Amino acid sequence: MLEKLAGLEEYYQQLEEKLSDPEIIKRQDSWRKLSKEHADLTETVTLYRQYKKVAGEIKDTKEMLKSEKNDPEMESFLKEELALLETKASKLKEELKLLLLPKDPNDEKDVIMEIRAGAGGDEAGLFAADLFRMYTRFAERQNWKTEIIDSHPTDLGGFKEIIFSVQGKGAFSRLKFERGVHRV
Repeated sequence: MLEKLAGLEEYYQQLEEKLSDPEIIKRQDSWRKLSKEHADLTETVTLYRQYKKVAGEIKDTKEMLKSEKNDPEMESFLKEELALLETKASKLKEELKLLLLPKDPNDEKDVIMEIRAGAGGDEAGLFAADLFRMYTRFAERQNWKTEIIDSHPTDLGGFKEIIFSVQGKGAFSRLKFERGVHRV
């Protein structure tokens, strides 16, 4: 895993060099493609650099711990610091594992969602309206845009059916498992 991350960091640095090349800047299609690749790798490389920094701090703390055997107060401080650093390193390693998983090619696409009231009359329609509000508020918090495509409201303020689109970065990746029947 660490070898792959080192390779990604090297590739990231190459991308940075290419993005500053005036010849590539002139060709907007190439520059746009490289910019997207650079942006996709930024989070992974940033976390990897944090992990390397923490790993270096762990190494330094262990060396200091070996030399501070005569001072019990300093030794206990270093042991606490080492435990905190190791916890931080393991969390970063888990996050990096998740970032290295292959991405679904559809993850960056937009979504069209349908909510239909099932059996239950007016209460089902009200529940459908609650679901719609829940999804639109979630979309707002993610800085996504929602747009109603079609709706059939009920007399009490619910929906027999509502179809809406969600547009934004990562909308499909976060909403692709939202399907099925929801019941009150």
